[in-house]
Amino acid sequence: MNTQAFELGKKAYQSNDWLAAVAYLGDAKDSGEVSGAADHMLGNAYMKLGQYDSAAAAYGSALQDASYGKVGALSCNMGRALLAANRPKDAISALMRAVQDPDYTTPYKAYLALGGAYERIDDVRNAGIAYRNAAIDETNPNPSGALSSLGSCFMKLGRPIDAVEAFRTALDFSNTPAQQNAIFSDLGLAYVASNRMPEAVGAFEKAVSDGTFALSADAQAAFDAARKAVSAQGAKRGVSDTDAFLASMGYGSAPVDPLDPMGESGELMPSPEDTGFFSVTEADLVAIDKQNRKIRRKHRRTGLKVFLTVLVIALLLAGICGYAYYRGFGWPTQQSVVESLFKANTDGADTSELFADTVSADAQSELLTLLPSGATVAVTGVDQEMTASTVFATAQLREGGEQSYTINLVRDGIGWKVAGIEPVYLSQDGQTPTVTTTGFAPTETQTDEQSDQSSEQNNDGESESSDEENAN
Repeated sequence: MNTQAFELGKKAYQSNDWLAAVAYLGDAKDSGEVSGAADHMLGNAYMKLGQYDSAAAAYGSALQDASYGKVGALSCNMGRALLAANRPKDAISALMRAVQDPDYTTPYKAYLALGGAYERIDDVRNAGIAYRNAAIDETNPNPSGALSSLGSCFMKLGRPIDAVEAFRTALDFSNTPAQQNAIFSDLGLAYVASNRMPEAVGAFEKAVSDGTFALSADAQAAFDAARKAVSAQGAKRGVSDTDAFLASMGYGSAPVDPLDPMGESGELMPSPEDTGFFSVTEADLVAIDKQNRKIRRKHRRTGLKVFLTVLVIALLLAGICGYAYYRGFGWPTQQSVVESLFKANTDGADTSELFADTVSADAQSELLTLLPSGATVAVTGVDQEMTASTVFATAQLREGGEQSYTINLVRDGIGWKVAGIEPVYLSQDGQTPTVTTTGFAPTETQTDEQSDQSSEQNNDGESESSDEENAN
């Protein structure tokens, strides 16, 4: 930053020497440098000189300085510059960014410019919405101008009754005779379009009463038609001068909304009948405020009740889930885990996700050799506890016969995983169960002693295998 050039530019700016300010501030920044303060003043100086495109570019550069902030003010200024440069679509984008800045303290300025930008592109509906937002902004010290512009939008949309209310409310905020005279003229036109001729005559007379305001050609024609209608005292005749004037202005005896010719939606723009904004008195506003406070208090109590209800339900659900966890319930269930294990073994699918982390890959392979392929399994019982469960299953073998199993499962989160598998065999007399982990069933001719010997041999084999593993 060239501090000397910046200070000279700032001094020139404060003394309204716009040419010098532009020269010095333009030299204040180094190449590629951003400075919100310098570019902000530079943009304002360009605006004073009528160089609107350059002003918009300066404001855009200031917006690149995140540390400077003032996004709302800079975007509003940029929008105004673009609008002055006859670039309304670009102006709308900048002004929308301004009104969306929560730190912008005077959004009504951006809304006023936004209304003008929308009018430039003949988007009267959005222009009216922007003017209404400007009028109801609490920071707007003089909403009369925004209300008057809103009334003009209502007239263009073929809604003279709404325009009347907008102009009447604008009069309540107007603070200069010139401004009041202009609003009275617009109000007279709205009265004529609404076929309220006596009121139209009164409005036009007030507009010209001090002799400082001249009616436009359209307003003068409307004034003359209204006076003729009043003087006729409602005598029945053919097409009256007033009716002819209304027809020439595009209004009939019953004004029609051009965007809603059937009058069914009623949602083109918030109307005074819907919002109550234009026609309420001060006493009404006080009463509405009291009512709103009651509603807010009621809503707060309702919100508290909803919160407490949700909290109680959450606690009940937590209690139910805790009790179910304690009783050994979970998801997936013990039964579904066992059935999935047998199916995955038959299909040759990966079964590692079904085993507990404590079961090694070698142990998993050994346990899977105990399971038959192609068997249909049925769970005959479950002994479930909080952290461990035992499942009793019977497999219908593909070649005929049955094989029983005891599968041990351990808790894994809210679900279960396999920790061990034990085939269960019946002794020769069919009464005493024998449990083994070998997977070899005794033949029908085997005696109990032979079965014991086979078990001992298997145990010896397991011991030898264990010794070999330890040696390794």
